[in-house]
Amino acid sequence: MPKPKIVVLTGAGMSAESGLKTFRDADGLWEGHDVMEVASPQGFARNPELVLEFYNQRRRQLLGVRPNQGHLALAQLENRFDVSIVTQNVDNLHEQAGSSHVVHLHGELFKVRSTKNENHVIEWKKDLVLGDLDPDGHQLRPHIVWFGEMVPLLETAAQITQQADILIIIGTSMQVYPAASLVHYVAPSIPIYFVDPRPNIRESDFGNLNIIPKTAVEGVPSLVDDLLSTFS
Repeated sequence: MPKPKIVVLTGAGMSAESGLKTFRDADGLWEGHDVMEVASPQGFARNPELVLEFYNQRRRQLLGVRPNQGHLALAQLENRFDVSIVTQNVDNLHEQAGSSHVVHLHGELFKVRSTKNENHVIEWKKDLVLGDLDPDGHQLRPHIVWFGEMVPLLETAAQITQQADILIIIGTSMQVYPAASLVHYVAPSIPIYFVDPRPNIRESDFGNLNIIPKTAVEGVPSLVDDLLSTFS
């Protein structure tokens, strides 16, 4: 008998308690920068050194943090469920925690790619500077989906979400499109669990929605325990 399918959608709130800053602060800045300066093709064209150093700092920061109890709890779900995680986060904390099927909608900090050939992607944990080139002599750039760029894994994520027997949403406002559209791919009868300390949706917004107004560290371990005991 196949395992029930759990699909988990995660956003910045998932990683915030590991010490990673959320993507955009309340003032619209990301680590003090206008996001369009450091997260757009136009910003990269104007000032590549600034953009490369910005992501170098993010990469160094990621090297110094660890998965939190929310990440670790989600990995435990694989003991009894077929689990896929679709994340807006560019860190690898889900993988560090032990989750084996993670789709990164917005790219990955520990990867870089060619500015000419987007399919030339390589692992990269050190600083990236001007003069770091692909084999054909083209500059490498962060493997991050910037504003104005296509989200290449969105169709994959939609296909995964359609398979869900249970949907869990953690630490995302569900306001960032196209990622926010994924919730509409589940069948109306599918239970949805929304874990966020400041939920911006109501249980009446969806037919089978359960809101858990807690942080990832507070809410995810208890939810995982409940699901494991229910399906034991």
